[in-house]
Amino acid sequence: MSATQAAITQLLPLAGDTFDKNKVTPGILGFIVFAALAVGVWALMKSMNRHMGRVNFDETPAPAPVPAPSAPADSSPKG
Repeated sequence: MSATQAAITQLLPLAGDTFDKNKVTPGILGFIVFAALAVGVWALMKSMNRHMGRVNFDETPAPAPVPAPSAPADSSPKG
């Protein structure tokens, strides 16, 4: 028997008078799961914030350059 099991078997009878078997509580396992989810969400938000900071975009697109009028080309052969 491990030390944890020994401690539980010794402390459980002490809680027998105040323990309500109809009441369900999450206990330490519920707290650990909730804390792990909170840490995971925090890490995802931090990563998202870092990735969004790397995004580079123009808020308004630059206008397209207007081509300058060129001189008319003479297509007739000389000679």
